[in-house]
Amino acid sequence: MALPLAEVGYYEEWWVQILKGIVIFAVALQLVPIVLIAERKLLGRFQGRYGPNRVGPYGMLQPLADIVKLLTKEQFRPTTSAGLLFALAPGISIVTAVAAFAIIPFGDVQHIGGERVGLYGIDVSIGPLYLFAFGAIAFYGIMLGGWASGSKYSFLGAMRAAAQLISYEVSQGLALVGVIFTAQTLSLTGIVHAQGGMWYIVPQFVGFLIFLTASFAETNRAPFDLTEADAELVGGYNTEFGGGRFASYYFAEYLNVLVVSGIVTTVFLGGWLLPFGVHPPGWVDPIVVLVKMGLVTFFFIWVRATLPRLRYDQLMSFGWKVLLPLATLNALVTAVIVVVSHK
Repeated sequence: MALPLAEVGYYEEWWVQILKGIVIFAVALQLVPIVLIAERKLLGRFQGRYGPNRVGPYGMLQPLADIVKLLTKEQFRPTTSAGLLFALAPGISIVTAVAAFAIIPFGDVQHIGGERVGLYGIDVSIGPLYLFAFGAIAFYGIMLGGWASGSKYSFLGAMRAAAQLISYEVSQGLALVGVIFTAQTLSLTGIVHAQGGMWYIVPQFVGFLIFLTASFAETNRAPFDLTEADAELVGGYNTEFGGGRFASYYFAEYLNVLVVSGIVTTVFLGGWLLPFGVHPPGWVDPIVVLVKMGLVTFFFIWVRATLPRLRYDQLMSFGWKVLLPLATLNALVTAVIVVVSHK
């Protein structure tokens, strides 16, 4: 049974926290291959062709085959590269993605085996700030990857990625300000509880659209995948990476898609809450969250199959001249409404 919001400040045993950390990493490790095969299957259907259908039943083992292929390749690096940083950069991307995944709440506090366990990694009182802090650190994984490769093309790709991430992170953060004003809390579980009467996708629909659009650029997804524009950059910041190191970047990119889907689910789609006042048992909460995350991820794939890639000047212009003013206006209007309604 779920505990009331007043009891969120409970204490968890150290071994519970360790088990939760293992479960979080295991769940993330399993979800990424599922998203990979789903994307390739759906893109095949969208484009009127077959997706993977050779390895395993209905091609379901294709992600495993890809991972084995990449991990068994010979590790190499250019002679002009900086060895330690070249090896460290993909690890930074993975660690920051998993750390961000840890704050997604998959349910409320439940009684499991006599212990009170929150169905999330951690519930920090500065949830969105925690998310953007690790997003800023992830930026170093991209920058170091391009710079440490010792290639001018990779470095140009890293600089482009840095400019894109900085541009769209501002709008993404401002899009959440309206939600924070409305919920009066920075805790992600608190934001979910605040949506008991209405999901924030309704009063914060503009913020939802801004956050989702900026998230496409933040996760390097089409139509904003300019950091890997093969027609212009050969491969971007990860051009010189192969084998397991390239797999690390690949894993981090898709895990970030899941993180964004989880944040959208938590902040705008009511988290584990169901509409029409339906209150299922506590064990249903993670299933509800995963289904909502799956729908958002499906939208990411749908957009990739539908929209062409923007030019880089269009990308930057749209971020600074359209999204940023809209996000600022949305935050100001929300602040005025909250102040007036509380008088």
